[in-house]
Amino acid sequence: MTTPAASQAQADHSSEARAATWRPGMPWMPAALVLAGGLVVGDSLHGGWSGAVMAAAAAAGMWWLSRGKTPIKPRLPSSWSGWMERLEGLLEQFEQLQAGPAGPETAADQQLRRQRLQELRDRQPRRQLQVGLAGMTLPPAGLQPALTQALRAPLPLCLHWGYPLSGHSSDWRWPQLFERCDLLLFHLEPPLRAADLRWLEALPAGQTVALLVASPCTGSQPGLLQELRAQLPANLSDQVILWSGQGDDLGEVLEPCSRMLRARGRNLLLQTELRCLEALHGEWQSLLEGLRRQRLEGLVRRTQWLVAAGVFTAPLPSVDLLVLAVANGLMLKEMAELWSCPWQMQQLREAATELTKAALALGITEWTSQALLSAMRLEGTTWLVGGTLQALSAAYLTRVVAHAMADVLALSSGVAEMDLQALKQQAPLLVARAAEAERLDWKGFLQQGQAWLLSQPGAGVRTAD
Repeated sequence: MTTPAASQAQADHSSEARAATWRPGMPWMPAALVLAGGLVVGDSLHGGWSGAVMAAAAAAGMWWLSRGKTPIKPRLPSSWSGWMERLEGLLEQFEQLQAGPAGPETAADQQLRRQRLQELRDRQPRRQLQVGLAGMTLPPAGLQPALTQALRAPLPLCLHWGYPLSGHSSDWRWPQLFERCDLLLFHLEPPLRAADLRWLEALPAGQTVALLVASPCTGSQPGLLQELRAQLPANLSDQVILWSGQGDDLGEVLEPCSRMLRARGRNLLLQTELRCLEALHGEWQSLLEGLRRQRLEGLVRRTQWLVAAGVFTAPLPSVDLLVLAVANGLMLKEMAELWSCPWQMQQLREAATELTKAALALGITEWTSQALLSAMRLEGTTWLVGGTLQALSAAYLTRVVAHAMADVLALSSGVAEMDLQALKQQAPLLVARAAEAERLDWKGFLQQGQAWLLSQPGAGVRTAD
């Protein structure tokens, strides 16, 4: 069914490079930052260490981004070959992040990703329009030839007549066959059901769709149209086509679709391919982000205790000097490698410094000291004294800044803000769906801190009887 390629699939690869640039801006702090600071303190005092890290990291990231010092997002491709090149690069990143003793499931996942990309590559070149008809209820199957003829497409047309969609779904994910259609006809029977609306909400972004509403009564039926448009998502309210359900008037009711295909048919071929490649890119970026967040947890845990050890050995006269401790060169270098970020070390340090200033402005270290003192009083702990307080505050600050820095790097690498928010909601420590990182609570952090202190030369730990 696939034939020759579109001539538009020419790419200037240099114009689609992933380099990021730096631009200064006006410093200002939105009111949301103050609110987020309150959430940090409130959640943390009630034991929500994970929530505290999330809120503080998000607030610090918002503040830094609002200062206008965010690197410009990478310039995403606009051509078929450009998207192919970028997706090949993501496959390489998967292999780098999964390097080491990979189990059979990991190898199988990577093979499946390669197959999906090859399937999209094999679709080129093509000159046949793909039209799908789907819905929770479908017209009689005998109407397939009449529907194909009624569309009067300017190119050869393949009609995909699916099985009825399920009324229940765990993820409301459209079958891949329909995701790759140039035009999707969604068959509806009023009154609309909740599941109908869920499937419509789950339509792939950018999908060309028409709503074929079966209504036995003839005429424009303004009342029914008004009722339907009130229930449908705003972007679909003008896509309603009323139909008697009979084959003899399909040519008339589908005339708007026929005009669209005649006007845009050839362009739709390329637009569909670009849409599918972009959707796959977003999916893979989200999966990569999950792998990066897993690696980040080990890196942050190691770095936070290195910083704590330095502060414990040589206490700093001012908490502001923690800016220098948190902007740890090794941590930033490893984070840049995780996100394949092309920034120079100076840019990375500047970003980390700004994030640290934001965390300090939120009162993170003051809250940590108060929480540690409260733990000492409530639990009868006597090891939280002297330089230990400042060392643990430095460890916590390192953790907050690292997670905020991860958000900035994710956005600069092309992760959509919507995907990033979804990742935050699904895993308390900004870990993706693929594998949640260990959830840290306040008690667990104290236990880690006590174990760390015991490992310090000459450090004695005393607990109350």
